[in-house]
Amino acid sequence: MATGSFTRGMRSVWRSLRSMRTALILLLLLGLGSVVGSLVPQAPSSPARVAQLFADRPLLARVYDALGFFDVYGSWWFTLLYVLLLISLAACLIPRTRGLVRGMAARWQPARDLEGMRHFASGRVEGSPQEAVGRARRALRRRGWGVRSGGQTALAAEKGLAREVGSLAFHWAFFLLLIGVVIGRGFGFTGQATVIEGEVFTEAHASYDFPPREGRFFDEAHRGFQVRVLDFEVSYRESGLPRDFVSRVEVIEEGEVVRTEEIRVNHPLGHRGVKLYQSGYGWAPMVEVRHEGELLASDPLVFVTDDPNDALRPWRGAIKLPGLAPQVGLELQLLPDPAAFVAGRPMLEARDPFLAYRAFRGDLQLTEAQSVFRLEKERLEEYDSGGVALGETVELPGGLEVTFRDLRQYTQLLVKRDPGTGLMLATAVLVLVGLIPALYSSRRRIWVRAMPEGDGTRLEIGGFALQRKGAFDEEFGRLVRDLVPRGRVGVP
Repeated sequence: MATGSFTRGMRSVWRSLRSMRTALILLLLLGLGSVVGSLVPQAPSSPARVAQLFADRPLLARVYDALGFFDVYGSWWFTLLYVLLLISLAACLIPRTRGLVRGMAARWQPARDLEGMRHFASGRVEGSPQEAVGRARRALRRRGWGVRSGGQTALAAEKGLAREVGSLAFHWAFFLLLIGVVIGRGFGFTGQATVIEGEVFTEAHASYDFPPREGRFFDEAHRGFQVRVLDFEVSYRESGLPRDFVSRVEVIEEGEVVRTEEIRVNHPLGHRGVKLYQSGYGWAPMVEVRHEGELLASDPLVFVTDDPNDALRPWRGAIKLPGLAPQVGLELQLLPDPAAFVAGRPMLEARDPFLAYRAFRGDLQLTEAQSVFRLEKERLEEYDSGGVALGETVELPGGLEVTFRDLRQYTQLLVKRDPGTGLMLATAVLVLVGLIPALYSSRRRIWVRAMPEGDGTRLEIGGFALQRKGAFDEEFGRLVRDLVPRGRVGVP
């Protein structure tokens, strides 16, 4: 008894999954889940925001955590809905596709009751039944009908099969789109790399600015090739907004340069399944710091600005020297073109660049998480300020020397590997191929039967439309006027 109930229950579930209504409900639930994933901070991409929510609203955060809202796309319920949607779509599409293929390959079946069809016409024509059917066959083919012979005195014709094929192609494209999303997100990754002119970036997990967002099935199979930024160039509009920026790079494999390319906005570099997009840029001054002759810092520094598209703002950065007693921090501001800054004009080029500084000493609080571009000043006191031009050196109290050695630029690259891209492109083409006939055609069928009548032939025509039945009235009337000029037309 229990086994029979279980079997009946599983059959009921399967019948429900085979319904397109169930697929639509599952799609709606997935859409609602995606909305939650957009509104609630996600732990894989925004762990700091999740931690802040736990600190600000602990009860709400615990509820979200219990429901899996902090990792919607990796939660058990989202995965279950996704799998059920795929099963439901497959259960709907496979029988429908099989039925279409069987219908196209099936032998012609004569219609017995033509008068009972929605559209019917009959009339007397000259010639034998074979001649009348031959004329009907030629007329139908001229109008784009697919004709199937039913012998010498009957035929069947069909039009608009492309609608059914297009509809199936569209739905299969949606199914493959869901598969492509799983492949791309599950086996791909996305990361960001900041590379200064002349330096090299290695495509490896540890080389990214932040831990890359890797798919759940990604096996750390980073490609390991290197990209050296030869130079960076940017052009501006009169308003100061960037017109174009391009990175000229070398791709290095096993120590040898294999290609030299340019990376522009909307023109990424593709190499071994990985694409590098131009996403940002900025200034990187090389600042040398010495204490009583000992070199403490000399690497180029990545500077940022609050609005990269606003060329009126100075760029800022920081140098932290925890090895001194007391600890010292330098807050820096870069003016690429001081004259333009004073005049209120955009600083588009490096003309007599100037580096302003403020020196602080105390506790840098380096045991706490903080930005590398600014100082935490709660436990610091300012003891000096000033500026230094390119190529000059300035002495600070306490034996510090700051030298502005060079000014370079850096490029920010968005690095992505999406193995589902090819499938997604194929589905986009398939959507267009399927949508056009599905929107602009309709499926209809016609049967023609000829019988001897005196010295002529009685020709009967019956047909119906599966879609756009009203529009088929005119088409059927025109066809009847061609085949049976003096016929009797009936439309129940």
